[in-house]
Formats: sequence, C-alpha cells, structure tokens
Amino acid sequence: MAASLRAGERLRRASADPELRRLDSELLAELEAASAAGPVLPFALVRRLHQALRDAGSQVYLHELLEGSEVFLPEVKKPPRNPELVARLETLKAKLANEEYSRMTRNVNSQELNRYGTLADLGRQVRSTKAVVITVFNFLVTVVATFACTYLGSQYVFTEMAARVLSAVIVTSVVGLAELYLMVRTLEGELGEL
Repeated sequence: MAASLRAGERLRRASADPELRRLDSELLAELEAASAAGPVLPFALVRRLHQALRDAGSQVYLHELLEGSEVFLPEVKKPPRNPELVARLETLKAKLANEEYSRMTRNVNSQELNRYGTLADLGRQVRSTKAVVITVFNFLVTVVATFACTYLGSQYVFTEMAARVLSAVIVTSVVGLAELYLMVRTLEGELGEL
C-alpha cells in the first residue's frame, strides 16, 4: 500500500473546494498543515479525506483526487538470509544439476561409441547395401527385359502396334509384381538378419 504521495493539482485545489468546506474542520486543518509543510502528503490523510467526502455524500472518487499526483510506495526491506540456508540451497542446486546431467547422459556409453567405428562393421554394412543395390538392379533389368521380349514376341501374334504394347505392359506388370513380391521377401529376410 502507498505510504505517501506528492500532491497533484487537483489535490492542491481541494482545500478551496466548496465541498470540502462542509467537512470536519480538524481534517481540513490537518490537510492544510500537511500541504504547508511540503508537497508530500501521507496517504492515510488522503484516504481519510476521501472517506469523509464519501460520508458527506460527495461524488468525488479517490482516483479523481489523486489525478496528477505521484504515489510513493514504501521500500520493501528484505530480511537477511540465513547462511546455513544459503549453503543448503547451493548443495541442493548442485545435486539437482548432477541428477539432470546424469539423466541426460544415461544412455551414452563410451564402449558403444567405438562399436560402430570398426572396419568389420563397415564391411558388413557395405555388403548389405551392395545386396540391396543388386536386388533393385536385378528387378529393373527383369522388368525391362520382360517388356522387350513380350513386345518383340507379340509381333507374331498381333499386327497392330497398340495390341503389342498393351500385351507387353500386361505381361510386364505381372512379372514386375511377382519380382517385387520376391524382392520384398528377400530383403525382409536379409534385414531381419542384421
């Protein structure tokens, strides 16, 4: 809560206000004495003045009285910290930091870092990649060769070009799906062994 305030123009003119003349003379004398002593007024005096105005039936609100005034808040004094508590807080912070570090690095193992770096592992990975590349290349060669053989072989059956291409596409699709099925089964087996 505010301790004091520097009176604004409205509060300085309040003593000349006809509504204030109806108030308690003791309160008015205190207000004039505080105004004469300096521009800083105690906030309790302003609250009493506002309450007296409200009791007298005035429609003047507190924020209207404080318009243009500068409110001073009391300075909060922090109590001195207990050295034992400070030391305990520091140890708890260090302990929490260590636990967080351990939690972040619990799945990191220095022995596992070297496991992926050996040449034997590299050779195994190259062999599995080589097998996949050869299987895909075999699939593509089989599909292209099937299309070419069917297209060229169908010239003895069909005389029109559209029928020859259609028959080549149908046979290629069947062979390609069969090859794809076998390729997936093979790759699934090889990847399962890794």
